[in-house]
This record gives sequence, C-alpha cells and structure tokens, in this order.
Amino acid sequence: MNQPLRTDLQTITQVTHWTDALFSFRVTRPASLRFRSGEFVMIGLPDQTGKPVLRAYSIASPSWDDELEFYSIKVPDGPLTSRLQHVQPGDPIILRPKPVGTLVHDALTPGHRLWMLATGTGFAPFASLLRDPDTWERNERVVMMHTCRQADELAYGRRLIEDLHNDPLIGELVQGKLFYYPTTTREPSPYRGRITDNLSSGQVFADLALPGPLDPAIDRAMVCGSLAFNKDVAALLDSFGLSEGSNASPGDFVVEKAFVGDGV
Repeated sequence: MNQPLRTDLQTITQVTHWTDALFSFRVTRPASLRFRSGEFVMIGLPDQTGKPVLRAYSIASPSWDDELEFYSIKVPDGPLTSRLQHVQPGDPIILRPKPVGTLVHDALTPGHRLWMLATGTGFAPFASLLRDPDTWERNERVVMMHTCRQADELAYGRRLIEDLHNDPLIGELVQGKLFYYPTTTREPSPYRGRITDNLSSGQVFADLALPGPLDPAIDRAMVCGSLAFNKDVAALLDSFGLSEGSNASPGDFVVEKAFVGDGV
C-alpha cells in the first residue's frame, strides 16, 4: 500500500477557528524543508486505506518561520476538510516537503508597486509574503486587496495585517508602504465590491489615494482565488498592458493555479 513515509508525517501544534467555515492551523516543520514565501505543498491526513487524500495548500507562514501555518475552509462533505477541520494539537498530518508555486518574487520582473489580489482563503500565500522582509525591500508600495462575501471572513487577514506593524522583524519596513483594502460583496462594510470592479473603475485608487490606473512600467501583481476569479483578474491585468509571468519566464503578474477549491 502507498503508506506515507515517516519523514512525511508532522504534528499539529495549534488550531484557530476564525468562523464556522474558516480555520488556520500550525504544524511542525521538517528539518529538510526549504521554500520560498508564497509556495505551496501537498498535505493530508493519515487513514486506514493507505491512500490518503492529499491537497495543495499554500504555506501561510514566511520562509523563516520555525513552523508551518495553513489557512483553510471547512467543507462538511469535503474529502479532506471534513476531517481536517477537526484536528487538534498533537494530531499527525501528512506533509510532502516538495514546495512549488508561482506566487514568488522570482517570477516577477522588478517593479515599484506590488498588488496582492485575493479572494477567500486565497489570502494564504500573501500571509507568507507579507511577513517576508524581501517583499518590503523589493517594493516601494504593497497593496493588499482581499475580498470575501461577509465581513467576518476577513478576520484572519485583518489580524495579520494589524500585527505587521508591531512585528519586530519587519514592523519598520512596513511603515508607509502597506495599503490594505478589504472588501465584502454580500454585506455592508467600509469598502464594498469585487476586486475586478474596484480596479477597473478606479475606486481603489480613489479610496487609498494612490495614483492610477495600473501601469506596467511600475505595477506588478500576484493573484490567488477561485478559478473564475483568477481568469477574470488575469484578463483585466492584461487589458492594462501587464504580461503574465512564471518561474521560467518572469513577467508583470503571476497567478496561482493550484488553489484549494470548495470541494476539498
């Protein structure tokens, strides 16, 4: 049977439930694991079949962290999250230490203003990148746009953003560079609307007092959300003259194509 290797087994160290449908958890980090902030790995839970369900999860912790953090939705009948949402500290978890992904600085050409565009748990890779000093040393401004249906679904991202300013490692680097734009689509909040609408209409530039529109000479972007969201945003960025990049051929924006969807 295809049993997980002993080196693939790690231990849950902390679990935080943000809403009835969202939670984050931390696990021990394999001593051999090296990754770039923004990458993802395959994780799963041991089972009796010998063929455990594995899914791609972005690492939400920065590359320097001693542990690994993940951010997830809860799907009652999901092949993985129906079990994963019930894990407790001390439980084992399968983690394949082979990180990959396109939401990395190496896949972008140098720019001055970095846009991080996420819906739902697509915030996870940006939770890693926002806590990496390299993000702030490379960019003059960083705009984090995060859209959810309801305001309470923004809690994980909001807490992380608030903590950045007091972070002993990057707190000083963040000052004056970070622009946070959380929006909702189904209930009232200070900012409303979809990311594509707020970018195309120029509303985000007006609300944050930033020069617009997007300019391929200075703007770079990273995108992580549903497949439909990724496609729509990529088309919008292309209309502004930005070109998609990859690890093999860096460009003006990158899209994460291995996002954990609603069926996990």
